[in-house]
Amino acid sequence: MSGDHNLLVAAVREAGELASSHFGKSHSSWMKKPGQPVSEVDLAVDDLLRQRLCAERPDYGWLSEESAESPDRMDREWLWVVDPIDGTRAFLDARPEYSISVALLHFNRPVTAAVFNPETDELFEAVADGGAKCNGAPIAVSGKDDLDNARILVSRSEFKTLAGDKILAPCEVSSISSIAYKLALVGSGATDAMVTLTTKSDWDIVAAHLIVTEAGGIMTQIDGKTLVYNRPYPRHINVLAAGPTLHAVLAAALRDS
Repeated sequence: MSGDHNLLVAAVREAGELASSHFGKSHSSWMKKPGQPVSEVDLAVDDLLRQRLCAERPDYGWLSEESAESPDRMDREWLWVVDPIDGTRAFLDARPEYSISVALLHFNRPVTAAVFNPETDELFEAVADGGAKCNGAPIAVSGKDDLDNARILVSRSEFKTLAGDKILAPCEVSSISSIAYKLALVGSGATDAMVTLTTKSDWDIVAAHLIVTEAGGIMTQIDGKTLVYNRPYPRHINVLAAGPTLHAVLAAALRDS
């Protein structure tokens, strides 16, 4: 695993440097779908990651938000799952809330991963059964076990809905953009939980999923169902991540809401 992990981390760092070199500058961008911006920098970062990762591992599959889907990805033993810039709107608005997110799946299970915010210089990484780190130091989820003053991160688009939910009234609800970065912050204990009620794709969450779990947390759908990756339709209807006790408390509260 060390060879794949070192390759992944080096590629993610280089991709972050490329993205950061364009941060705060004007770029060509357009909408893939309503509310889903993409820029020329997303594509450049995607190209860099594909060149670095696939050149070294030509037999591995590839699934990326910004690449045409490979029809044989579900048949691959090893699969790179990539979000070249998670939080494109934040990147385009020059808000330091985006990240580069990459995971490697082995038989659809994440085994190595990294999430990098170049603007805050936080590189979160994890290896299956090897723990999680931020900038080389071990990390762990918080020990928060109830809703009173629990720090909950949500997306900007969901902030009004979730901050106004009476179930979360005892909590400190705040918003930032990149879901991968939000989840990594759960892993580091910088926040207590993350919740989203909107559909997310494999590339949005799988790298951070490994970081959260290796940091001692739990990440599932709100109904408790396991997040399964590399399916024909690689989407997830909602996501909840927190330390074990708070996860159970939040899941029950949100299901009752």
